[in-house]
Amino acid sequence: MEKIKVGISSCLLGNNVRYDGGHKQDRFITDTLSAWCEFVPVCPEVECGLSVPRESMRLVGTKDNHRLLTVRTRTDHTSRMANWTKKRLSELEKEDLVAFIFKTKSPSSGLRGIKVYSPEGNVVSVGASGMFAEAFTRRFPDIPVEDEGRLHDMPLREQFIETIFVLKRWRDTVKHGKPKDLVEFHTRHKYTFMAHHPELLRALGKTVAGLGAGSFSDVKDAYMHDLLKLLASRKTVKKNYNALLHINGYFKDNLDREETAELLEQAERYRKEMVPLIVPLTLIRHYARKFKQEYLLSQYFLDPHPIELKLLNHV
Repeated sequence: MEKIKVGISSCLLGNNVRYDGGHKQDRFITDTLSAWCEFVPVCPEVECGLSVPRESMRLVGTKDNHRLLTVRTRTDHTSRMANWTKKRLSELEKEDLVAFIFKTKSPSSGLRGIKVYSPEGNVVSVGASGMFAEAFTRRFPDIPVEDEGRLHDMPLREQFIETIFVLKRWRDTVKHGKPKDLVEFHTRHKYTFMAHHPELLRALGKTVAGLGAGSFSDVKDAYMHDLLKLLASRKTVKKNYNALLHINGYFKDNLDREETAELLEQAERYRKEMVPLIVPLTLIRHYARKFKQEYLLSQYFLDPHPIELKLLNHV
C-alpha cells in the first residue's frame, strides 16, 4: 500500500508557523504515523498572508455568527480568511485526501469546543469550530477528521487510524471498477465491520449482492454511504467480543478441549477488560496459521493496521 495522504495543521509537523513563532509538534504523528502517511500541511493564518510571529486571534460574536479578530488591536481578518479558505479548499480537492488532523483549540483550525467571545471579552460559547475547519468539513463531509488532542485518547486514536486504513484500501479497491474487488474488500472486512455495526454489515452485504443488478458506480456509491456510517460507529468491548466468538467457531473441528478452553478464556478476559484485544487476537492468529485457516488469515480484523503502531495494546 502506498502512503495514505492526510491533511494536517502545519504546526503539528514541527513547522514554526504559530502566532508566537513556535510550533506544536506531535511526536506520534511525526515519528511514528509518518511511516504510513504522507502529510499535506496547511496553516490558514500564514497561508492567508499573516506574519510569523503575529498578534493572536479569537472568534468574536456568537456561536453561529462570529468574526475572526485579533485580541489586542481587534483587526478583523474574517474576509481575508474566508477568501483564502475558498481558494485553498479547491486546491485540496485535487489532493485526494483520505483524512485531516486539525490543531486543537485553534480559532481557524479547531474542530470543536472553540471559545467565542463577546465584544467585551467575555466567553459566550465554547461550542464553535475554527473558520477553516468548519469550511473543510462542510466541503468534504465524507473525509474523516480529528483533532490532535483527541488522538491522545487511545481508543479514539485506534478508531481514527483504523478508519483511514480502511478508506485507503477502499479507494484502491474501487479505482479500477471491478466488481470482484469490491466483493473481496467486503469479505476481508467482515469481522472488522461486525465489530463496528452488525446491522450495517448486513446492509453492506445486501449492497454487494446487488452488483449483478445495478451499475458498479451506483453500487459503489451506496456501499460508500453505509461504510462511512459504519466506521463512524464506535467499536466496543462487547462488539469486539462478539466478533471474537464468531471467529472462534472456525476452530471447532481443530482444537482439543484444552485449546478450546484457552481460546474462550482469553476472549473472556478481554470481555472483562483484564487484557487488551491484542491478546486473544494473537492466539487466534496462531491457530489460524497452524490449521491453515486462510479465510481467517485474510481478515483485517486480525491485523487492522501495522503492529508497529501498537494500537491494539490499549483497546
